[in-house]
Amino acid sequence: MGTAGPAAAATLPEERGERAEAGGEEGDREEFGFGGWGLGPAITTAAAAALFLRGVSSARSSSSSSSWSSVIWASKMPRVDADVKLDFKDVLFRPKRSSLKSRSEVDLQRTFTFRNSKQTYTGIPIIAANMDTTGTFEMAAVLSKHTLFTAIHKHYSVEDWKNFAASHPECVEHVAASSGSSNADLEKLCAILEAVPALKYICLDVANGYSEYFVEFVKTVRQKFPKHTIMAGNVVTGEMVEELILTGADIIKVGIGPGSVCTTRIKTGVGYPQLSAVIECADSAHGLKGHIISDGGCSCPGDVAKAFGAGADFVMMGGMLAGHDQCTGEVIEKNGKKYKLFYGMSSDTAMKKYVGGVAEYRASEGRTVEVPYRGDVEHTIRDVLGGLRSTCTYVGAAKLKELSRRTTFIRVTQQSSHMFT
Repeated sequence: MGTAGPAAAATLPEERGERAEAGGEEGDREEFGFGGWGLGPAITTAAAAALFLRGVSSARSSSSSSSWSSVIWASKMPRVDADVKLDFKDVLFRPKRSSLKSRSEVDLQRTFTFRNSKQTYTGIPIIAANMDTTGTFEMAAVLSKHTLFTAIHKHYSVEDWKNFAASHPECVEHVAASSGSSNADLEKLCAILEAVPALKYICLDVANGYSEYFVEFVKTVRQKFPKHTIMAGNVVTGEMVEELILTGADIIKVGIGPGSVCTTRIKTGVGYPQLSAVIECADSAHGLKGHIISDGGCSCPGDVAKAFGAGADFVMMGGMLAGHDQCTGEVIEKNGKKYKLFYGMSSDTAMKKYVGGVAEYRASEGRTVEVPYRGDVEHTIRDVLGGLRSTCTYVGAAKLKELSRRTTFIRVTQQSSHMFT
């Protein structure tokens, strides 16, 4: 369901065969842009070729050289996918008949067996984002009590990891070690995994998961750690989800620019509305028996539920967990009100903190905000889980696993009344 171009088409035969064996609906199809000819969101290669030959034939039958010029000119035109893409704010769940009597009957636990690592995971599949303000050991200690997951940020030292594993051994099965894609990042990741043998999850996190270098990096990590479960991203289209899974990743992070403190879409013009990205990427991943994380774009428990309803296996939260005691940073007091800093990992704040500032060749793609101080994260966790259970009762899903099958989204122009906001 995602958008694929000629570059992806060159690597797809093996994937199409594997998807067909896995029961994917589009195992014998490929989304084909035909060099930017603007042939529609998804057509077969044969259909694209037929249209091309029709244009060539028309040009040959004409004595005018302008016909040939129009064929050549068309091949250079940018492609526009006219399909409307949706975000969480654009839809609501349609309620359905339910036999559930209480929210307490809803089971939010999921059990997954991952395609490449062959590991099995059981827990509530909500993840604290690997930002240095939210992906903390303190956050993991609280979230793990509810069987929620934490992607620990990459700036902790090996010694920090050893101390955490020694003092909180019960948490290790619910955390991942995060890493970038540089050689230094890989060396540190290897040292952490050697120091904490019980740690079985890796989160490979880059802003642009479409880089060939990143694909090779995922392959290298898979070769070094064949039994570890690898999360990798970020991407937003089906063909790249498939490539990363076939390269060795188990769970693909989906989302470019939806985060509350991310400015990638503003600075670069690149992105994809999160609801549509999740729907399309989930279809691609599940066809290969892979999994996805919806990363970013959630501002309330209803958005978390929509991500699961759209097909996400895991949902990652950053802004919704910001401002708590378990987040890094001091409490700031202004005019009698308390705040904590929250910032994107590509912001000026983060880059000054870790690499001395923003390099001349790049722009900051994150913002820094003061979030109202919110106390213990325990209260927010209960609110999110309560909202998710309530969603399930409205659509008749006794288990979180059933939510996507019970989901019908309706497009809306307004989510709620703003009378008292």
